[in-house]
Amino acid sequence: MAEITLAVAFVALVVLAWAAWRIATLERRLKDPVATVAPLLEEKHRAMLTDLHLGLTQQGDRLGRNLADSSERLSAKIDERLDRIAGKVDERLDEGFKKTNDTFVNVMQRLATIDEAQKKIESLTGSVVSLQELLGDKRSRGAFGEVQLEALVRNVLPSAAFELQFTLSNGMRADCVLRLPPPTGMVAVDSKFPLENYHRMFDREADEAGRAAAQKQFKADVRKHVDDIGGKYIIPGETSDGAVMFVPAEAVFAEIHAYHPEVVEYAIGKRVWIVSPTTLMAVLNTARAVLKDVETRKQIHVIKDALVRLSLEFARFDERLRKLADHIRQAHEDAERIQVTGDKISQQFQRIEAAELEEKPSANVVRLESERKPGG
Repeated sequence: MAEITLAVAFVALVVLAWAAWRIATLERRLKDPVATVAPLLEEKHRAMLTDLHLGLTQQGDRLGRNLADSSERLSAKIDERLDRIAGKVDERLDEGFKKTNDTFVNVMQRLATIDEAQKKIESLTGSVVSLQELLGDKRSRGAFGEVQLEALVRNVLPSAAFELQFTLSNGMRADCVLRLPPPTGMVAVDSKFPLENYHRMFDREADEAGRAAAQKQFKADVRKHVDDIGGKYIIPGETSDGAVMFVPAEAVFAEIHAYHPEVVEYAIGKRVWIVSPTTLMAVLNTARAVLKDVETRKQIHVIKDALVRLSLEFARFDERLRKLADHIRQAHEDAERIQVTGDKISQQFQRIEAAELEEKPSANVVRLESERKPGG
């Protein structure tokens, strides 16, 4: 708008300057003091000024109209651009709100999952604390080991191959005895859980001397358990010459075998085998295989008799199959003979049919034909 106004003003100034120059030229030419010409020149001067004013007015009106049209078009374009920008801004805002909403929903789902996991962790923490409280008491530890031992034995062996809480002839009660075939015989299994000093060995709050003392006492506890099992549950003539010490914790078992080999050798010398849940499972599977082999050997005569009867039946089957094959072969030969006979009969029928079609002419027909011949 400002540029257009300056242009109009500049054009007006140029026109005015040109008119002034033109008038000045006319005045110089008409300086001759002729009284009669002066009014005429003044009238022409006024007419030129009037025309110039009218032209300037019309030019200003046209410029104003053009400026108004340009302003309207410019305003329309600006409005159109603003509408487009507003539409894009609304679209971007909608997309941003949608993404924000999706992110918020995902965050809420994650928070719900985290909350559920936190509840499970709290429940697990409570269970661990309860288990620690349970294992803190010696009687509770013993009961825990006996229950675990019973579950393992029941899952692997048949009920006739073991007995729980069995009392031996010396009055001692074993947690479990395995009834294996000779020469092994009956094997006693007793659960032991040396846990207190094991925990003290790894107590971070204890000093080095305290952990060393706990380690020493831990080995002493294991040796005492080995002595108890070897003295109570190995009876010559009643049990086998060895017994099993069941340690319910894999970590305790690994500690014994990995870092205290002298204790393991001491137990072997006492004919006591230290096992964990995993190794006891292997022992029980071996015992089950032995029991199965023994039962198979006991039933071998039954299997032999069954095989003999099966052999006789198979011989009868073979004989009857041969007879059936002979009958089938004889039937096949008879069928071939019948086929040959049928072919001969068919050929006879064909010859008979051919004889009827090719019948010989009679004597009268021959005589008549000979009379018809010339010279006959």
